[in-house]
Amino acid sequence: MTDVQQRAAAKEFTQYWTGRGDEKQETQRFWIDLLRNVYGVEEPEKAIAFEYPVKLGHVSFIDGYIRETRVLIEQKGADIDLRRGYKQSDGSMLTPYQQARRYAGYLPHDMNPRWIVVCNFHEFHIHDMNRPNDEPEVVELDDLEKEYHRLNFLVDTGDENIKKEMEVSLQAGEIVGILYDALLKQYKDPESPEILKSLNALCVRLVFCLYAEDAEIFGGHGKFHDYMQRHQNDARRALIDLFRVLDTKPEARDPYMDDDLAAFPYVNGGLFADENIIIPRLDENIVDLILHRASEDFDWSSISPTIFGAVFESTLNPETRRSGGMHYTSIENIHKVIDPLFLDDLKAELKEIQEIAIERTRKVKLKAFQGKLAGLTFLDPACGSGNFLTETYLSLRRLENEVLAALNYNQMILDMNNPIQVSISQFYGIEINDFAVTVAKTALWIAESQMMKETEDIMHMSLDFLPLKSYANIVEGNALRLDWESVVPKRELNYIMGNPPFVGASMMTKEQKAEAVAIFGKIKLSNSIDYVGAWYYKAAKFAVETLVRIAFVSTNSITQGEQVAPLWETLYEHYGIHIDFAYRTFRWDSEANMKAHVHCVIIGFSTTKSENLKRIYTDERIQMAENINPYLIDAPNVFISSRSTPICNITPMVYGNKPTDGGHLILTKEEKNSVLLKEPNLERWIKPYVGSVEFINKKMRYCFWLKGITPSELRASKILSARIEAVRKMRSESTATPTRGSIPKFV
Repeated sequence: MTDVQQRAAAKEFTQYWTGRGDEKQETQRFWIDLLRNVYGVEEPEKAIAFEYPVKLGHVSFIDGYIRETRVLIEQKGADIDLRRGYKQSDGSMLTPYQQARRYAGYLPHDMNPRWIVVCNFHEFHIHDMNRPNDEPEVVELDDLEKEYHRLNFLVDTGDENIKKEMEVSLQAGEIVGILYDALLKQYKDPESPEILKSLNALCVRLVFCLYAEDAEIFGGHGKFHDYMQRHQNDARRALIDLFRVLDTKPEARDPYMDDDLAAFPYVNGGLFADENIIIPRLDENIVDLILHRASEDFDWSSISPTIFGAVFESTLNPETRRSGGMHYTSIENIHKVIDPLFLDDLKAELKEIQEIAIERTRKVKLKAFQGKLAGLTFLDPACGSGNFLTETYLSLRRLENEVLAALNYNQMILDMNNPIQVSISQFYGIEINDFAVTVAKTALWIAESQMMKETEDIMHMSLDFLPLKSYANIVEGNALRLDWESVVPKRELNYIMGNPPFVGASMMTKEQKAEAVAIFGKIKLSNSIDYVGAWYYKAAKFAVETLVRIAFVSTNSITQGEQVAPLWETLYEHYGIHIDFAYRTFRWDSEANMKAHVHCVIIGFSTTKSENLKRIYTDERIQMAENINPYLIDAPNVFISSRSTPICNITPMVYGNKPTDGGHLILTKEEKNSVLLKEPNLERWIKPYVGSVEFINKKMRYCFWLKGITPSELRASKILSARIEAVRKMRSESTATPTRGSIPKFV
């Protein structure tokens, strides 16, 4: 369909649907008409699913879902205001968009929408789920003739916006994994830590070269590919020579080196500094992978540094590779932390400035706002591959680009070589894994390159990315043992954020327990506090008498049960913290092949008093609160401490079902049947065994219930004798005195 034909089709569609809008009677006709006649879908009935069921507790129905492009549609009648909240069946007040977001949360992972479109027949509100909290784009039905292209994402799976950075980044991760495996086979001692460290560094360098040629920061598209193709007969030596040149300033280079090497720029930044990394022979398969699948067949310039950094690190992490999953935090979940922490306020401030009518005043304010952005400093004390830092950098640079566009500079009056003030040098991280540190730095450099390209398009000028001028301040170390002020002075810091390790109190290693104890010092704290509690404690202590604001993702257990009093009462009493905002329990899905469903909360807090109302987020609802207590409710700070005695005159409960048998007296259904085939007379001693797992999941287990059995009956059964002996052995070897005191006396 030509542009003229599509405009005519959009005009005809508009004329027909103007004044119509019955949600129940006309929704399906409206969307089928749009897809078939305006966007050329031959069989729209197959492309879009109507009334797709989702189970929220009761079954609800999504009005429309286009699977191929992952578009969720919430259709309303023509009389519905898409910006207003409406009462739902559960009593909550939700806008149509919030209603759609709720539905999206109950979809399978592979159906998570890339776009949500809310429509009332005369307006399309388009929500980009890469930036779910931004204001929607609005397309009026009356404007469809001239703006039909803004809805191309409904059907255009080849569009760069539709490809979705996440999917491209996952593909990149798969390529890295294949290349990693091929290279590993070439090493003579593949289990050596030194070899694995060299292999990781080699993969980072190759990825940077592949990205640099596609992003044209090497000075031309395909430059790395063409160089490797010319030297494929001695690819190992070619890489060694190239890495050395990329780390050498032009004035220090051999003036007689080959022209194809001399044409590469100086990179800097330490990425190619170590000449001692071990590079194996590159066989024909590896060279073919680099030249074709990794270069000719893939465009690295469109990866998301936020996602790819984590996927890259995960791909080359042996433990993650064994589990078969790539683990990283979705961009949407990152924004649940950074939006209420600072980004929402910055966006509101910029919008207010942009609405100033007096041009001179507006420009002064815009320049001051750009300076403010450049003056903010961030720390992630458990940064992993840097996804929180990278997404924050991208968000600040997008705001800066808005400022530059609003200032309307042009090259004729530009009195500066580089208009960009926001720098990756504002971002600090601490990470215990050395390889993740390297990946985090590389992800930030890639983010810097991508945003510089966007600025070039706005300013209509060329900017120099290389040599790397900004240094990513990612420090390798144990965040609980390291002095954070050695990384960034607290007086220069504005925000601390991230998602420290999800390790429950009972799952901590001896080293982790020792680290937590060292942080808490002599303060009496419960042994039940999760590992993340140490980050809360250290961050609160660090922020005292500063304006630093903090937000962490945590397992929801730190706001429940016996953890609350020892952790939070200490933070309130010693450091005067208060909670600024909180997300109540929600499922934190890592975007992974094997997803870990962890139930989390997000808590934003500080030690600086604020008169502003607090915000509590529950699903898509926001509640303004006078005070948020550690149980994440709008109520006074009351702490419920654990106690070993009842609050009234009743018999105390010590334990529930605690067999302490090492599992030797418990039977699956299959084991029970097997036992009874061998010794049918044991049926009288087998009872159903119901614990929490069995009750919740409707499973069935059994146990030997031997109350009243005589020693002679025990000795007569080979099965019981063996199992009782196993219990005796387990208890006798226990380090717990009560357990050793309950060893079976007979058999």
